[in-house]
Amino acid sequence: MPAESLRWSTLEALKNSPKGRLKYSPDWLDKGEDILSGCSMPPSLPAISGLILTRLSPQSLQKPCSLGSPQHVRSPGISAGAPTSVSSPTSPRLSAASPLSPLARLLRPPSNAEEEEEREASDGEPEVSPVASPTPPPAISLLSPQLTHMAGGIRICEEQHRAKAKAELRQRQELQEKLVAAVASRELEQLKRYEELMELKQRQEYQSMRDMMEKEAQESIGRQEKLKEEQRHRTKILNLRLREVEQQRLREAELERQRLAEGRERLRALNAVQEEVLQLNQLLETSTPDQANHVLDMTSYSTRANQLCSQVSEVVRTTAEGNFPSVEDMIVAERALQDMRLLIRAMQEEAAQARERRRQEEEEEARRKQAELQAKQEEQKKSAERSAKEKIRKQGLQTKAEDSTLKWHQQLQDFADKCALSFDELNNTKDLQTKKLKMELQKAATIPVSQISSISGSKLKEIFDKIDKLLSGRPVQSGGKSVSASHHPSGLDFVSYKLAEKFVKQGEEEVASHHEAAFPIAVVAIGLWELHPKVGDLILAHLHRKCPYSVPHYPPMKDGTSVEEYQRILGYRVEDSGVEVQDSFLKRMSGMIRLYAAVIQLRWPHGNKQGESPHGLNHGWRWLAQMLNMEPLADVTATLLFDFLEVCGHALMKQYQGQFWKLIFLIKDDYFPRIEAVTSSGQMGSVMRLKQFLENALRRREIPPAKGQLSPYFWRS
Repeated sequence: MPAESLRWSTLEALKNSPKGRLKYSPDWLDKGEDILSGCSMPPSLPAISGLILTRLSPQSLQKPCSLGSPQHVRSPGISAGAPTSVSSPTSPRLSAASPLSPLARLLRPPSNAEEEEEREASDGEPEVSPVASPTPPPAISLLSPQLTHMAGGIRICEEQHRAKAKAELRQRQELQEKLVAAVASRELEQLKRYEELMELKQRQEYQSMRDMMEKEAQESIGRQEKLKEEQRHRTKILNLRLREVEQQRLREAELERQRLAEGRERLRALNAVQEEVLQLNQLLETSTPDQANHVLDMTSYSTRANQLCSQVSEVVRTTAEGNFPSVEDMIVAERALQDMRLLIRAMQEEAAQARERRRQEEEEEARRKQAELQAKQEEQKKSAERSAKEKIRKQGLQTKAEDSTLKWHQQLQDFADKCALSFDELNNTKDLQTKKLKMELQKAATIPVSQISSISGSKLKEIFDKIDKLLSGRPVQSGGKSVSASHHPSGLDFVSYKLAEKFVKQGEEEVASHHEAAFPIAVVAIGLWELHPKVGDLILAHLHRKCPYSVPHYPPMKDGTSVEEYQRILGYRVEDSGVEVQDSFLKRMSGMIRLYAAVIQLRWPHGNKQGESPHGLNHGWRWLAQMLNMEPLADVTATLLFDFLEVCGHALMKQYQGQFWKLIFLIKDDYFPRIEAVTSSGQMGSVMRLKQFLENALRRREIPPAKGQLSPYFWRS
């Protein structure tokens, strides 16, 4: 350190100074002797000093060598009674130098100027003739100024050394205390280590003792010949098992290595697929259509491309946690890439032939509409006019549905009850195998319905095919097992009933929370309805039972019916805690009406499009007309009309055109005031939504398609 080097340099300089070369004994302080005791004591001269004094000339004896102030000095070898006086010099320069200088001045050696001043002072004194006066005894000054300075420096040096010795002594004491503390701490740590060592030895001794006891027990058991034979047999079996386990471990390790290698390869392929998909998506976004009227098609392409990118990103996100993509993930990613390539190719072809194709599509659409409307327009027109005339003739609206509608509703309920009765034996069986079969059939029917989503058309078609196989009596895979409805005589009825019940439950739960989910669920339901009409009738029966307003039907309260039972008939959930709140009830009714409105306007794209839909838009027109012929209910009618028109209004507008707008005007001018009349001030939310919807539709002369509809490009995914 710099301080250490400076300290040693200072000591070296002090050692080489004139005062540092003074000789003194280091044992003075230890022996208790005073360093300056020799200076304060009378000096003693050896015997030869008398001979030296006799040789000194009188003049040199008479020459004084005085200090700055008069002093009486005893000469060694001279009696104490002969005082020696030192005269004070008259030179002003000598008297000015008499005060003691600071410590720094005392320590430095006398300079040449001071020596010259002393010589001048000594020369300036008058000489005394030995003849003129009697010769006085010789005056000898033994302490010169230099010696006085030196004596003071020595005393100061002694004080400094004493202080330094005390400081060093304190430092040594502090160091000694620190060393003692360190030694005590080290000894304490060693004591702990010793205690731990003793504990370890005790544990080892206990372990060795226990091992010895176990060994003795084994030896005692081994003395028996029969147990020896059994032990050898068990050892042989154990060796075989260990060998099998080792072989199994080696096989699993090899399979794990292969899986890791395949996983890395799939991961590299997945990254390449994602990169190509993103490049194709960027190419799609940077390409601009030639025609201004082609923007809508480009929006559909962009939406589909984003869906494909999202699919690939979802697969990559699942592998971002350190897992490798599975074969199913790679199939999904490669399918998305293939769909993206097809989408780009279709976009390029459509960009080149946009105008021609649009004209052809418009012509085909016009011819199709003309062909469809020619047969139904007159009939619908007459029916609407007849309904309007009957409404005008009536003083008030109906409070219940028409007799034909109620008869049809009752037939559906009887059919559902008969179907439930047919599998009553399966439902109440006590046989374990039959119970297991029932649970597997129920899972096979309900789980695929829960998996319906708008992720891709291919996934939706797989779910549809699986349900279709189950309803056809063919075996399907469910939970890793093969299940078939033909394994029990009433298996098909049970599957159909549970499947229809699950579709309606999805409407009151999934569609009620996410309105866009109505379209994928409805398209699967209508596809199964086309192939299996029994399922469609059961769906309607369950829908009418949980939501009587889908008939539409306002069940009257019969004599002897409790309030809770009547509320359950109206569609409310009645539990031990009480009846559900109005908002929850309206939310469930809204979800089921939205599902029904989606069913009547959709067709399964992979089915037979030549025939009519088993439950098409004409049923929606019938439902809407009968709703307007019945007295409105507070908060319920406004909510259901809004949900139905928002989902199905666009399809009804395209199908019935002018007649539909007459119906909208009828709702706005005649029926809406009735809704306002029965609605309280705290229930105006649904009324205001319906009013705003009607005003926007009449102002724009158009009802936009509902959100979540499945585009043609969806089925290519």
